[in-house]
Amino acid sequence: MVKIKPFCGIRPPKQYASEVASRPYDVLNSAEAKAEATERSLLHIIKPEIDFEPIADEHSQEVYDKAVENFRAWREKGWLEQDPGEYYYIYAQTMDGHYEDYLSGAIKKHELTRLDKEEDRMIHVRNQKANIEPVFFAYPDNAEIDAIVADVVKNNDPEYDFTAADGFGHKLWVIRDKKTNDRITEIFAGIPALYVADGHHRTAAAARVGQECQAKNPGHTGNEEYCL
Repeated sequence: MVKIKPFCGIRPPKQYASEVASRPYDVLNSAEAKAEATERSLLHIIKPEIDFEPIADEHSQEVYDKAVENFRAWREKGWLEQDPGEYYYIYAQTMDGHYEDYLSGAIKKHELTRLDKEEDRMIHVRNQKANIEPVFFAYPDNAEIDAIVADVVKNNDPEYDFTAADGFGHKLWVIRDKKTNDRITEIFAGIPALYVADGHHRTAAAARVGQECQAKNPGHTGNEEYCL
């Protein structure tokens, strides 16, 4: 069984959402990212080599340090803010997504990962103490989850609703009702496995950083944030 829980997401205020949103780090090279990044773009955090002239080596220490600096700056400037409570979020994309679960096999993967790419993302996760980009998991069909999602989407305005420059539309709903969030957690407790659809290196990196954190914590209980 998998362990899924709501969390205090760190995300842009509504007025900045379309500016902060970016394509994933691994679908564009550094030059493309530099050309694409606007002032508030998340690319400055996930591909910080673009902030150097000329573009720096993405695996250099100065680049990893720049990622931490930018993440801190985005929060200080109010371009990224943490939600006050633990919520689930519904994300929809349209065209013109427990480290222990991963390690034990309850989260299934369908492609092999490269150690160098894992190491790169590990440094980002370790330094930021955060998972900056989402990964996409799939799960077996569940009619009750489908009904909850349909009800939220039908009866609530999305927090975000914009079309990016590449033509993809993005919508996000925040589920703030505690009873609904509790029920989602209960349903997932009975789901046997998740499947990584996209984000294998990010998932592997987060799992390995979780192991590191556990090894350094003599009071480990299994309920720490790094376990998820």
